[in-house]
Amino acid sequence: MQTEPNVKIDQPEAAAEDFEVIQADPKQEIWRRLKKDKIAVAGGCILVVVILLSLAAPYLTSYNPNVVNMADRLLPLGSPGHILGTDHLGRDMLTRLLYGGRISVAIGFTAVAIAMFFGILIGLLAGYYKGFFDILAMRFIDILMAFPYVLLAIAIIAALGPGLLNAMIAISIVGIPYYARIVRGTVLSLREQEYIEAQKALGASDLRILFKHILPNALSPIIVAATLDVGWMIIAASGMSFLGLGAQPPMAEWGVMLSDGKDFLRVAPHISLLPGMAIFMVVLSLNLLGDGLRDALDPRLKQ
Repeated sequence: MQTEPNVKIDQPEAAAEDFEVIQADPKQEIWRRLKKDKIAVAGGCILVVVILLSLAAPYLTSYNPNVVNMADRLLPLGSPGHILGTDHLGRDMLTRLLYGGRISVAIGFTAVAIAMFFGILIGLLAGYYKGFFDILAMRFIDILMAFPYVLLAIAIIAALGPGLLNAMIAISIVGIPYYARIVRGTVLSLREQEYIEAQKALGASDLRILFKHILPNALSPIIVAATLDVGWMIIAASGMSFLGLGAQPPMAEWGVMLSDGKDFLRVAPHISLLPGMAIFMVVLSLNLLGDGLRDALDPRLKQ
């Protein structure tokens, strides 16, 4: 009786890692490149620390930023109970710096958000539809850009009246042309792409094309521009407050603090130096973070 030999056919199992096709997520790739930029990470950490300290101001200090105490006026740095000294009205400088950070940083981000919203909207419509609306919108943008930014902001505040809200509106209007130009240029290059033509052939609406296909591809330059622009907005808002056109005393705002200390530079320079250093650190951190984002979002620097 003949038996068939047991023949075992080995079928080598391919290791998954040998044949796995790695396809990196674009967001993860951007995050990886950003983390490699140590300077940008340092800028982001400084910004986060400033924001967290400002938000935690009620828990970090027991002083009221606006209460006057003439008995403790013009105390120097390192004074007992006032580690950063006091101003000409006896108010604790550390407390006013922390509460002032809330206002100054919030104004910067809010003004950029307003300018982005209207700038993106104008840029999308002007770049996509062209024609009469494009001509009208761009001529209006050219008029705004013809004025020096600071002078235009001062003129708008003069028309609206001094105040923190009016100063924020003024610097927001001044920032609209910046984003409108960026978005319009990007849309003009994207609207002729084949995938946009394919969407039109499939019957997609203009709103779907604009906000689902064009805007996401235009976000990279907008994000970089917004990061860099927040610093300018903070400086502009502080400058308006320094001139008496923005936040008004006794509000704890960095521009107001600079204005309060200008008359005491010889006897108590810390009243102006401390808010000036705070503005410098925040703007520097935003610029470092913006440079890192620009490099991380640039597809030419993937290698």
